[in-house]
Amino acid sequence: MTALRFLTAGESHGQALTVILEGVPAGLSLTSQDIDRDLRRRQQGYGRSKRQQIEEDHAEILSGVRHGRTLGSPICLLIRNRVWEEWQEVMQVEPGGESKPLTRLRPGHADLVGVMKYGFHDVRNVLERASARETAARVAAGAVFRRLLAELGISVHSHVIAIGEVWAPKQDREPDWEMVEASPVRCADPETSSKMVRAIDAAKEAGETLGGIFEVWAKGVPIGLGSYVHWDRKLDGRLAQAIMSIHAVKGVEVGEGFALSHLMGSQAHDVILPPEKWGSQPWARATNRAGGLEGGVTNGQPIVIRGAVKPIATLPRPLPSVDLRTGSPVPAHYERSDICTVPAAGVIAEAMVCLVLAEAVLEKFGGDSMEELLRNYRSYLQDIGQRLPRPS
Repeated sequence: MTALRFLTAGESHGQALTVILEGVPAGLSLTSQDIDRDLRRRQQGYGRSKRQQIEEDHAEILSGVRHGRTLGSPICLLIRNRVWEEWQEVMQVEPGGESKPLTRLRPGHADLVGVMKYGFHDVRNVLERASARETAARVAAGAVFRRLLAELGISVHSHVIAIGEVWAPKQDREPDWEMVEASPVRCADPETSSKMVRAIDAAKEAGETLGGIFEVWAKGVPIGLGSYVHWDRKLDGRLAQAIMSIHAVKGVEVGEGFALSHLMGSQAHDVILPPEKWGSQPWARATNRAGGLEGGVTNGQPIVIRGAVKPIATLPRPLPSVDLRTGSPVPAHYERSDICTVPAAGVIAEAMVCLVLAEAVLEKFGGDSMEELLRNYRSYLQDIGQRLPRPS
């Protein structure tokens, strides 16, 4: 079985973020531009902090690629932090640096649990790594996996369906992705997009932050990825864990998710259509309430998965808290932060979905080179085609 994995390192205000990817087959076309495109998308979105305008993230490919093609060896990516010059003394690696310890704890962050877990007396030792800045490295990795999936005709997109109390109209059809990318909040409905922008403005004026819900679509995914034989191989469980690992995500829903719990069984499941009604999609369904997954295995329908993002915990008007050193009541620490990150969270979720799907693809089809992988994949599709029902 081909193992696909990635590891990130780096702090929010350190010199750089780094990514090591292992298991990417040889022969995949890959350039820095492929990665930078998604890095830019992560930094956009109404309600982001000024840091996103400063950074202009760029991924340097340091190894694993030659003449625009992957070598099959580990890929190393480097994303420099543009704010490093202002933080060199605070974040220097060598001994001897002097900086005032940060002791005001922030509710909703990893501050308290981190200092208790590791025995720190300075909250900065926690917040620098717990920061959502780490997700830039994930998006860079996800862009590589997106390139791999594209070779198999699999695409991954996301859009925002709610910010605060503003919801987009419910639609069963696929969103217009060009309209999504043109929206400042990555919502395809122009009227809802304007309402979301106004809600973010109102939150900013009030010294508040806003959460919301994003939705990810993966199309072109074949039947048979994942497994029903063990709990940790079920693909819906793996996707849910990947989405839940994103900063501030507190809920995950596959397909219609919680809404299915209110329906009768006859209303909840996706009826399999007879061949004459398939069109271009074999084993087509009348609906896609399951979100493209049954028994932990893809069923050929689009994968649809949502994530609920809580409001950012770093508030311009800080919450009451406690000083780590003295135990005295103090306002929570505040550093420059976003008002709303839901549009960016969808891009990060795309990266995590790309990781899980690419991993499942390599588990199913194997291959040390793209040529071998594609040969195995086409053979599988041909085998499935031969097993389709024939008219009697």
